[in-house]
Amino acid sequence: MSPAIAAKEGGRQRRAGSHHHHHCLDVRSEAPPSLALCGDGLPGGEAEVLLPSEPERRARGYRAELGSILLLLVLYVLQGIPLGLAGSVPLILQSRSASYTDQAFFSFVFWPFSFKLLWAPLVDAVYLRGFGRRKSWLVPTQYVLGLFMIYMSTQVDVLLGDGEGRGPDVVALTGTFFFFEFLAATQDIAVDGWALTMLSRENVGYASTCNSVGQTAGYFLGNVLFLALESSSFCNKYLRFQPQPRGIVTLSDFLFFWGAVFLITTTLVALLKKETKELIPTKEETKGITDTYRLLFSIIKMPAVLTFCLLILTAKITAWSGICFFGMVDS
Repeated sequence: MSPAIAAKEGGRQRRAGSHHHHHCLDVRSEAPPSLALCGDGLPGGEAEVLLPSEPERRARGYRAELGSILLLLVLYVLQGIPLGLAGSVPLILQSRSASYTDQAFFSFVFWPFSFKLLWAPLVDAVYLRGFGRRKSWLVPTQYVLGLFMIYMSTQVDVLLGDGEGRGPDVVALTGTFFFFEFLAATQDIAVDGWALTMLSRENVGYASTCNSVGQTAGYFLGNVLFLALESSSFCNKYLRFQPQPRGIVTLSDFLFFWGAVFLITTTLVALLKKETKELIPTKEETKGITDTYRLLFSIIKMPAVLTFCLLILTAKITAWSGICFFGMVDS
């Protein structure tokens, strides 16, 4: 029963002086109700609840959602750490006398961010409703990232080699960091989707700012800062009074520290941050896996998207040319 019908029936009952007119609440057209009750046509005099199609929300400034904005910033910073580490490994390989071909081969670890579109519909469609649409992927992914970082902190020195008689195991390093980037790309999908419902319509633009600033800061920490602290020459020149043969931080130490940060942050998010479930029906349309992939393919068929995909594929061909060039240099 719509609010308009309930209003008409309520008015007729009052004019007719019916004996059950007190069972209906008055509904006026000039003020849309958030709740209307009427007992007509229901057995036992039960009330029918009429809810509005969309929840009424007040416009809020960024200060009212500052906590959510800061949370997004932290999540994007964590996302940038694996990217920064993957960017710093080729320089470490170069110091361990790795060939140009090996360094070019390692660049495959960045491909998950280029192809995350392939499993993004799966992340969007499969989730535990009671736990949260985005937390169902964000929490397990970050836990695996943290645990894997702590485990790799005990193995990475062996994979890098000793720089003298035993060289780095480039294939194992590439597979390891490829898995890192796959998890980071999956976390990116979940965080991007959560940002649309975590922030109100007025503040959703801050999600893009958090993405740019947070991911750049994370990359800086995992690349520039790590390489500076790992370099013995930099540490001896600017941070030490007595020269030492090694830097202040090793890759093993860095992985262990950020693995612990991932575990602590993920636990806090899982326990303290709740998803805004009432926004899911109005701001997101839940689809099955098949429908989601059909929607994805219909978007890919658009001329503008096909042109963009062609540009991306051309860029990847350039990367293959770089690999061939480095192989020729080694020869």
